[in-house]
Amino acid sequence: MSIIKAEYIWIDGTEPTPLLRSKTRMLEANIIEKVLGAITGVAALPTWGFDGSSTNQATGDDSDCQLFPVFACRDPLRGGDNLLVLCEVVTHGGTPHPTNTRRAATAIEERLKAEECWYGMEQEYTMMKDNYPLGFPEGGYPGPQGPYYCGVGAEYVFGREIVEEHMDACIKAGLKMSGINAEVMPGQWEFQIGPAGITEVGDHMYMARYLLGRIAETYGVDISYDAKPAKGDWNGAGCHTNFSTKAMREDGGLKVIHEYCEKLGEPDRIARHLAAYGAGLEERLTGAHETASFREFKYGVSDRGASIRIPMATDLDGKGYLEDRRPCANIDPYVVATLLAEAVES
Repeated sequence: MSIIKAEYIWIDGTEPTPLLRSKTRMLEANIIEKVLGAITGVAALPTWGFDGSSTNQATGDDSDCQLFPVFACRDPLRGGDNLLVLCEVVTHGGTPHPTNTRRAATAIEERLKAEECWYGMEQEYTMMKDNYPLGFPEGGYPGPQGPYYCGVGAEYVFGREIVEEHMDACIKAGLKMSGINAEVMPGQWEFQIGPAGITEVGDHMYMARYLLGRIAETYGVDISYDAKPAKGDWNGAGCHTNFSTKAMREDGGLKVIHEYCEKLGEPDRIARHLAAYGAGLEERLTGAHETASFREFKYGVSDRGASIRIPMATDLDGKGYLEDRRPCANIDPYVVATLLAEAVES
């Protein structure tokens, strides 16, 4: 009997920032046609279990949790017909586990089908070696930021081989990766996912994070999504989130965007968003280093010091999208996507 390897991946219960976990299951090879086909899809994959008491998702006296497959793609690392399988965590009777934030995103996506919500998430991250950002001299600091952003040359760029390998892996897996670039601090990079829908952007983001972590392993490098990985005069790490609806992308959309920004500026909504925009947010959103302070809310055209930036092209075209610059690198993409969609409903 021919078999394939299916890597089951899920989000655990670690606080304040969950971790990715995974384990491998052997399946009959003929399942690949069902999983990647247009009819059966991911529903052809079996559910699986794990010890939730080892992932901060259960206690030892009631430790069983279930993995419910929701998204699958080819595994670009193992190659062949092997699969990567992203799973929701559920408990007895299929009830979503409290750490399962995808289910709420699925519900609002169903309600807002007609709005055609699109997202583009700009995932910044920092490569770490021996507890220092890659490119930092041990126990010290490199030259000040400036030449590293989109830099070229060994003096300014560190870890490019990991980034290139990751980009190729995401493309092979069929993920909606739309770009990469070096960021303003040595060892700091960014990849972009989108445009994608409410649950789709989270599915593809988590799968891309998984692949990045696996590839970095082989280089002895850790990936940090810390909001402020290096203290001092260095930019933090964010996950700027671009957002639009069908109405924003059509003629007259700029007015819709401005109305939406006013909604985002409502005090209760600001509090809800900031509470869910990632651990370490106060360290990153200081009003310096291309951020607005978390203590204020403002939006503006081409303003990278605003909470919400309206791109110049959007302003000139009279339609397009906006960029929420507040989310930190360690966000849960399902939560951020859900919150931005909820503002459309209100």
